[in-house]
Amino acid sequence: MQALTVSLVQGATRWHDAPANRDYYGALVRGVGRSDLIVLPETFLSGFSNDTRASAETMDGEGVAWLRALAQEVGATLCGSLAIREGDTVYNRLLWVRPDGSFAQYDKRHLFRMAGEHTRYGGGRERLIVELKGWRILPQVCYDLRFPVWLRNRRVEAAAGGMDYDLAVFVANWPAPRRQPWRTLLRARAIENLSYVIGLNRVGVDGNDLPYAGDSAVLDAVGEPLIELGPQEQVATVTLDPAPLLAHRERFPAWMDADEFSLQP
Repeated sequence: MQALTVSLVQGATRWHDAPANRDYYGALVRGVGRSDLIVLPETFLSGFSNDTRASAETMDGEGVAWLRALAQEVGATLCGSLAIREGDTVYNRLLWVRPDGSFAQYDKRHLFRMAGEHTRYGGGRERLIVELKGWRILPQVCYDLRFPVWLRNRRVEAAAGGMDYDLAVFVANWPAPRRQPWRTLLRARAIENLSYVIGLNRVGVDGNDLPYAGDSAVLDAVGEPLIELGPQEQVATVTLDPAPLLAHRERFPAWMDADEFSLQP
């Protein structure tokens, strides 16, 4: 594992306006400077909307092509989620886009029923773990944060530290009235999984008049913040050092006492 430089792009997503969001987030990303990984919010080209028939693109659409071109332009891996249509089903799909144009994808598993997401979107079934500079990274989407069994860092004896990921990344549209659970759960996920955690939220007010307080953060494996962002548009960069993480796992190997389990599809 090498040092990993990560940038958080906490923006005010324009409602149902993909061209404006491409311009807006493109400018923010281009202003980041050198970074290995640049994290964008959930559904950053549309806002979190159930109007999926009107706003969802296909994997061959302009949004994915733009994201791949932008990753190549800035020389960094980009991640964030888009509303993607496949046939009759729309997915809240996180894309992990590399500078060479290749990408991985994860479909949000836990759909936010309080906003009716489960009635309009299809849910994913597979966890995604990607690698970057020797780090094993688990990318997730918003409401997934509330489900610790799905997120549990599983025992992998051959992996460094005996765990299957080193960093969990959550991209979100998490409204301000629930900001305390957001902040608390990010810390809990870091502590229980002996892992760095990144939470990237949006700011502003969306088309449903929901306010967003940001509160994006990078946390170490004991839940201490390396950076915490406020309620305004903000771009911040931090470099993650693997040494403290590996040392913590060695002196506090709680993973060795974790319960064995398997998930149903």
